[in-house]
Amino acid sequence: MTIKVADRLGSVGEYYFSKKLREIDQMRAQGQSIISLGVGGPDQPPHPRVIARLAEEAAKPNTHSYQPYKGTAILREAFARWYARYYGVELDPVQEILPLIGSKEGLMHICMSYLDPGDRVLVPNPGYPTYRSAVTISGGQTVDYRLRAENDWMPDFDQIERESMQDVKMMIVNFPHMPTGTIPRQGLFRRLVDFAHKHGILLVHDNPYSFIRNPKPESLLATDGAMEVAIELNSLSKSHSMAGWRIGMMAAARERIDEVIRFKSNMDSGMFYPLQAAAAEALDLGDDWYRSLNEVYRSREKLGFELLDLLGCTYVPQQAGLFVWGRLPEALGDGFQCSDKFLYGCGVFMTPGGIFGSEGNDYIRISLCSPEATLREAIDRVKTCL
Repeated sequence: MTIKVADRLGSVGEYYFSKKLREIDQMRAQGQSIISLGVGGPDQPPHPRVIARLAEEAAKPNTHSYQPYKGTAILREAFARWYARYYGVELDPVQEILPLIGSKEGLMHICMSYLDPGDRVLVPNPGYPTYRSAVTISGGQTVDYRLRAENDWMPDFDQIERESMQDVKMMIVNFPHMPTGTIPRQGLFRRLVDFAHKHGILLVHDNPYSFIRNPKPESLLATDGAMEVAIELNSLSKSHSMAGWRIGMMAAARERIDEVIRFKSNMDSGMFYPLQAAAAEALDLGDDWYRSLNEVYRSREKLGFELLDLLGCTYVPQQAGLFVWGRLPEALGDGFQCSDKFLYGCGVFMTPGGIFGSEGNDYIRISLCSPEATLREAIDRVKTCL
């Protein structure tokens, strides 16, 4: 019997990494040794204090019930302290913070809360593929704004306006940017907030990478007028090595939080209390945690750049986040051809830049979420293919 899927899935395929990692699992099951430098899932554990707090709270008999849809005070207040200390942004923990089961969930909630069929959304090209999927599933239409190396991967506002702002309701931005690792240029957030005010659009800033290989964490919400037009998503996945814990947050004006909770409260319940308490512990760790985390990634970064050099890539050394990003030489073809060449030729998987949009076709992305020994082995394997 054939069951027809909903039309909303007609233009949405399975997530690239879902398919590729399944293929890699099959190759491994057949006895092949594969090094995956694809997904940006931190391989290090959270701080021991965080794990200890989780265990302590989970052992209590009274922590296993349903939790508030808006999260518990302990987590909302910890998020508020975190934003004040590192971003210089004062948030009301009761009215301006909404804990999420990962910021990916939050993006879907925002799209479902604000988009009607036909509403257009500006999405970055290259950019995180989930932006496009969330808009499409919720009934909106994506409109690419192209980020190019010659403009330091910054939005070209004049070009966006020339290509028409008619029916545009939302713009999704992400700095430090994934996949390019670009840190926001001075004045960019000011331009974005002014642009949103000018056109009466909602600005959604996805901000999970600001603490990784980035000397100055920034929040869009520190910009005057941002709270009137913007929502910021953040996450503990990268900054605290807690990807599998699925803990994120949304920061916005009270009206936006109330609007999104109307949708979210119909989709899920509050997260497990011990997770919230442990997340609060993580947010209060302080500077030593970020310093030690970045020492690891900076050391791996050198090997990532060594691999890009080996491939003959050109790249900007100042990159933030969990990856390195480089433009491939013509001899290696586009990102998909290069990725397949080394996956099938020597068992090293690197992400083709084209999965993030057409502007990434000639690029490759390498994850730094593997031990140095694994990165060195990957370098040795690639040498055998060249």
